[in-house]
Amino acid sequence: MEYFKNRKTIRNYSAEHISDLEIDEMLAAAAHAPTCGGMQLYNVIVTRSEEGKSALAPAHFNQPCLAGASAVLTFCADFNRVSRWARERGAEPGFDNLQSFISAMLDATILAQQFVTIAEMRGYGTCYLGTTTWNAPQIIEALGLPELVIPVITVTLGVPTGHLVDIQPRLPLDAIRSREKYEPVNIDSAYSELESREDSRRFMKENRKDSLAAVFTDVRYPKAGNEHFSEILMTVLHQQGFLK
Repeated sequence: MEYFKNRKTIRNYSAEHISDLEIDEMLAAAAHAPTCGGMQLYNVIVTRSEEGKSALAPAHFNQPCLAGASAVLTFCADFNRVSRWARERGAEPGFDNLQSFISAMLDATILAQQFVTIAEMRGYGTCYLGTTTWNAPQIIEALGLPELVIPVITVTLGVPTGHLVDIQPRLPLDAIRSREKYEPVNIDSAYSELESREDSRRFMKENRKDSLAAVFTDVRYPKAGNEHFSEILMTVLHQQGFLK
């Protein structure tokens, strides 16, 4: 339990190398995670070369943790493999639809978290890059992804430098747990501790906002940006064959 309570996202890595063998061992163990119908609807592309990381960097807004990582893992929702398997065995697949994408996306997400847990328990550092679906077209091109394959999560992996990192705050349990039916929470109780933190007040001051909520709605995740990247994802779903 202490691991889960104290885990941290690590963005600063040393030059120490993590071998391909060990990454494969961790992925093989992670693949025992739950999966839709036992189909394992994912493909993980491991990028190690400087050339490969440079090709991915613009899609992730050139975040430093990508360049400094020992490996960059792109977890993709993949119905291409299962569809090919079906056709080569005389069966007709029907996976070119939104529900199939969601199933594969969940498979890839579960696999990614299982891998992250295994890697961190071995003492390695990881960081999720939330930009994967935002700029999926660039990633699809850089990685040569075929029809019915879409990148959904990227994880950087490396040996931590020892740089001190704070444990990120979490909302109280009552804010995220309901019993039997959905229970609206008391907003003041749910967010008071987060809003009173020194770093939260600093974010408000730096962004000239009167509330931390406004930092999220107006600066970090504004409506225009959400709509823009939603349009990109919809285009990708059509392009990759999940929507007709």
